[in-house]
Formats: sequence, structure tokens, C-alpha cells
Amino acid sequence: MGTGPSRGGRSATGFSVRRTPFERARRHAGGARCYEPGPVSETPIDEGPPRRGGLASVVPGRATRGATGWAALEPVLLAAWTCVVTGFVAGIFRESMLVQTAGEYSAPLDDVFIHFDYARAAARGFPLQWSEGNGISSGNTSLLYPFVLAPGWAVGLRDGTLMQWALIVAFVSVVAFLWFSSRLVAPLGRFAKYLVAPVVLSLGALNWSLWSGMENALHLGLWGVVLAIVLRAERQLEDRSALARSATLAGLAGILLLFTRPESATSLAVFGLWLGHLARVRHGVRCGVATVARLGAPGALALVAQTVLNRVATGEWSQAGAVAKLALNHPFMSATDKWNDWVFHLTYVLARNVQHHFADAIPFGYVVPALALVPLFDARVRRYAVLLWASVVGWVLVVALNGQVRWQNERYTMAAVAWLLLLAAMGLGVLLASPTRSGVRARVWQTVRTSVAGLAALLYVVHQVPNFRDQVWFFGRACRNIRDQHILAGKLLRRMDPKRVLVGDAGALLYFADVPGLDIIGLGGYRDLPFARAGRHGLGASIELIERMPADDRPDVMAIYPSWWGDLPLLFGDYVTEVPVVGNVICGGASKVIYRATWSSLENHALPRTMREGERVVAELDVADLVNERASSYVYPGPGRGYVVHRVLPDPRKPTRDLFDAGRIVPPGAVERATLTLPTSGGRLIVRTTATSTARVVKVRVAGEPRDDLHLPIGEGWVEASIDLPAGLPPRGTVELEAVDHEWIDHHVWVLSPP
Repeated sequence: MGTGPSRGGRSATGFSVRRTPFERARRHAGGARCYEPGPVSETPIDEGPPRRGGLASVVPGRATRGATGWAALEPVLLAAWTCVVTGFVAGIFRESMLVQTAGEYSAPLDDVFIHFDYARAAARGFPLQWSEGNGISSGNTSLLYPFVLAPGWAVGLRDGTLMQWALIVAFVSVVAFLWFSSRLVAPLGRFAKYLVAPVVLSLGALNWSLWSGMENALHLGLWGVVLAIVLRAERQLEDRSALARSATLAGLAGILLLFTRPESATSLAVFGLWLGHLARVRHGVRCGVATVARLGAPGALALVAQTVLNRVATGEWSQAGAVAKLALNHPFMSATDKWNDWVFHLTYVLARNVQHHFADAIPFGYVVPALALVPLFDARVRRYAVLLWASVVGWVLVVALNGQVRWQNERYTMAAVAWLLLLAAMGLGVLLASPTRSGVRARVWQTVRTSVAGLAALLYVVHQVPNFRDQVWFFGRACRNIRDQHILAGKLLRRMDPKRVLVGDAGALLYFADVPGLDIIGLGGYRDLPFARAGRHGLGASIELIERMPADDRPDVMAIYPSWWGDLPLLFGDYVTEVPVVGNVICGGASKVIYRATWSSLENHALPRTMREGERVVAELDVADLVNERASSYVYPGPGRGYVVHRVLPDPRKPTRDLFDAGRIVPPGAVERATLTLPTSGGRLIVRTTATSTARVVKVRVAGEPRDDLHLPIGEGWVEASIDLPAGLPPRGTVELEAVDHEWIDHHVWVLSPP
């Protein structure tokens, strides 16, 4: 904290401070322009409030020696207390897991094993790969966490026992978070530090996420490290050089924070603006801006580098997780739809935490946010309360963009929940802190505050205990479900020895099978094929990408929930077996079903079936194949239109063989557009669609000029219609197709040159 001069009753940090009557009289005696050197009456973050009377006034030397001894011992006691509380709570959840799994290590979420997949690949020399040989993937949103887990795998913690290493990492991270965060409550007195661990770890849902094996604990631990550096910078405000060094160090540490959870950009922004404000008040605007830049620039550059790597390695600027989960990347939502989706998820997560996780009855869940507001009214910790509240608000506003925020026990919100509980601990500290004034009124007021704190704590505990108990049971049962279904199915797949397995859950199945995989959702990644984006468009778009894979590299086994994937198992699978789960609370279906995959209906060379002898394909638009659509600058009639569908129908040339093709639904009046190579000497334009009982008419414009209409015939199965193209067309131009009277499904477009 700053301890230099201040003006107008404000400290160097920009927050108001209280002066004693003697100080005010002395300041006013010097006139309006009097400059008063010396420290302001703020309490440093590493000291408690001043004590009145007592031994210090009688035997100063002995009191000084006692204070020095306590100062040396107190950090050890606080560390021991934090470790004991953390270990006790972690042990409760670990024991719940081992009891329900009969001593086997598992995890309550299949996504934990996605981290394990990446960690194993990194330990084997394939960093940033989900399945070795698939190439770099951006599907693991937590870029850093697998590298933290990899040493555990390297030293021999294989299969489920890697969870032991994950729990060790979580323990160290949680202790670091609680240790560094306790500095925020230090101005209230030494006792307040001991409130942090039990208050923060009192919430069952938060502990569920912290000990789940996900990256939540590591994220909070690194946040605590950045916080400690920022607080050191606050104490160095007088020394501009030291301030600059600490701000830069905080920015470098922030890279690790960002690579653990990308939403941490909000936290770094809060840290930067908070510290920049203090620097501005002390040294002026230029110093404030420089401080913000030093803290924020390293993280911003790291995100740019990661974005470029994503583009080079995967063909996408965004991470696969962002493509698959954020409404911002939904291909069929309008701006209004995306706004409504964000409002829905924001409202949901706020209500879900306050009305469900914080208490077993709705009114009592508001005790936590009520206590969290108290520090805003105490000058000793107000600046830290502002920091934490800004962190909470920023985090929640961002994670509400995530369509998955409602699942996995609301784990995406748990960082904000931890900060809110830290604020609640601070609020209790404010209510219980010793009064700064003496007298009867002060003692009465302190009694009232203590009573309010006791009542709030009692209400919270009474109504959290049932929730905590439920979360402990839920944790163990979820671990058992994952073991009974995902882990068992993965071991079964290992015995089948497939060349590649298609999965919809990129986690334990492939981790325990230890064979190459294809994640049809796209989080695993396969070279530069955009499976994550295809998954947002529809199953047909994903199958189009499988069609692009070399035939020998396509999955020969599928392990999926059939209810998730429509007719995929019916069209491309032969049933082998299934792995059920009893008492399911976390798995995506009652049975994980294993199929032998057959892709014989996919086209290796997509050619029109009505192609005449001597004609040559000069351009192809494979609608719903995202790679081909991008190469053709294809624009589908969205949003809210252009949905992807797929069909498997008899091949017109070989009726005994099935033919797959995906396409897009084009409603009446909608236009689709692509830029294609055109035959300068004339030729034909052919479209493939599915015939119906009603004739369809499609208007055609080529290179901006209207051409003959396409008349789609009535019939069954695949049909192809064509129009002639005149000579004199440019070498490349736009092709626009507009449905006239009825919707139609555009599956394929070819431009052919004449014999």
C-alpha cells in the first residue's frame, strides 16, 4: 500500500481514509495550501489494526519482542491451518470416490480424461495432440493443464492412478489460492486470515469442481499467484521502477493464467485497471497507462500467438472449444438469438448458484452475496472488495456465453463463486473486527455486528450442510458412473484392437483404450479438418469430413450414445455390444453402445451421375462440406436457414449400392451463392437434390446474369437437373441459386466443360 502524502482526505491509492481529530486540526492550522508529509492512516495489508493499551504501554521492550516472535510464527500457523482445512475437505471427497468405486481411482467427469489424453500425448512427445498422430488440436481449452499433469504420467501414474497426481496438483493449487487470498483480509486483523479457508471451502459445489480433476483448482492457484504479485506492486507504489517490474512480472504470470482458462482475460483486465488506477493517482496518467500496458501486454501477445498457432495447425482462428460451445459461433443464430441465449444463461447461472448451490432453501442462499457486499462499506478493505467484485462480475458475464455453462455441476462459474466466498469471508471479518473507536456506542454497535455475523454464519451453515452432504455423495456416484461405463468401455475397446475409434466423448474411452481416435464433436481434432465447426452445422457436415479422410484412416469402430447421433449408427454401424450404467447421475446416456463402422456409401470421387461422355468437371461445390464451401466462398442463406441434412439413397448408376450426400435446406426466396471456375467456351451446370412429389423451380444467375431456370423433376431417390451455360463467361464468377415456389435441398453443384 502507498504510505505517502495525500490531499483532500484521499490516500495515495485513491480511496478515502479517516484522519484523527488531531490530524485534522493540525492540517487546518497550516492553511489551505499546507502540505502535510508523513504516512496516511491506512493499515498495511500485512498488519492488523492498532491495539490500544495493554502490555505495550507498560513494557514496550517485552511487547516488541513478543510481537516479533508472533510475526515469525504466524505465517507458519496460517500455512498449517490452510493445509489442514484443505486436506480435510479434499479427503472427504476422495473418500467418497474410493468408497463408491471400491478403491479404484476415477473422476466425476469424462472431460477429466480429455486432459489425461493430452497429458499422455505430451509425455510421449506429442504435445498439444489429443490422439497421437491426429496433429495439433485446440480442443483442450486449458492449454497449460495437460503439461502440469504430464509429469505424473511420466513417473508411472498411468490409467486411473493419474487422478492421484491431479489431486496433488489440486491440493497445492487450492492451498496457494487460500494463502495468497488471505492477504486481502489482513487489514481487518490477523484473525480474519483464518476465516478464509473454512469459508471458501464450505461450499459443496465448489469443492466438487476443485477435486474433480479438472483445471479449476490450478486456475485459482495461479490467480492467487498473480494476486500476490499485484499486491506487492501496490506496496511498491512509491518506487516507480519497482512498480514497473512487479507489473511486468504480474503480466508474465498472467500468461499461465490465460493458458489455464482463457476467460481469465477478464481477471487480468481487472488486475491491470485496478493497479493502473493506483499508479495514476500516485504518479499521473502516463504511469497509470504504462502500468496497465505492462500487466496486460504479455497476455495479449500470448493470446495472439495462440490464435496464429490455431490458424496454422487447425485452419481455425478460434479454439475448437469456443467453436463448439459459444453461441457467438453458432451458424444459425441471429444477433437477437445470441443475445437472448446469453441472457438466458446469465440468469440461469446466477439463480442456480444462489438458489441451489448456496443453500437448500431459496431465501437463505442470499446470505453469501449479502455478506460479500459488507466489505464495500469498510474503508480498510474496500479497495480489495472492489477488485474481487469486478472479478466476479467480469467472469460471470463471459462464461454466460458458453452454452455448456449449465452442465457439469456449473463448474464454469466456480471461479466467480470462490471469489464471492472470499468476499463473504471478508464480510465476516469486517463484522467481527475490533472497533476502531472506544465508548459505549462503539461497544453496542460491535455487539450488533457480532450478532449479525453469528446469525448469518449460522443460517449459512444450517442450510449448506445438506447441500454439502449431497455434493459429496454426488461426487462419489459420478466417479462410479464414469468407471462403470466410460472406463469399462475403454478397456473393452482396447481388447478389440481397432485401428481408429469414433467417439462423441473425447475422454476416458480413448484414454483407457489407448488407440487412435476421432472425436466427432471436434474437441479432439483431426489434422486441419474442422470437425468442431461441422458439429455446429449438423451431423451431415461431420460425415462429409469423414468422407474427406483417407479410407484406411476412417474409424472402423464407433463408441457412442445412439440417442445423440440420430441415424448415424443405423446408416454406418453394425451393433457389437453396449456398456450400461446403473444409477446414472452424470453419463450422457444409459448405455455406451459399440458398433462396427462401415463407410461404403461415402463417395471417394464425387461426380455427377448424369455426366456425359467427354465432359470434364471444372468446378465442384459440395454443399455442407465445410472445407469445399470455404474454398468456393459459399454463402448459405442464414441465419435461421440453410440447415444441414443428409441422405443415404441408392446410387442412380448402381442401385444395389448406397450413396451418401449432405446438403442444405434452401427455403423459398432464399439465395445461396458461391464463386466457382466457369467454362469460357460454354458447358453445363448440374445440381444434385432429392426428388419429391412436387416439382421445384430454382432460378440461376451466373456471373451476375440470369440464366435458364432449373426444373427439379418429381420422382424418388437422387435426382440431377442441369442447364446449359453459354460461351463467353469469365474464367471465374459467382453462381447464385434461388428457390422460387418451394424449398429445396441443395446437395451438390457441378460446372462442366463440353467434350
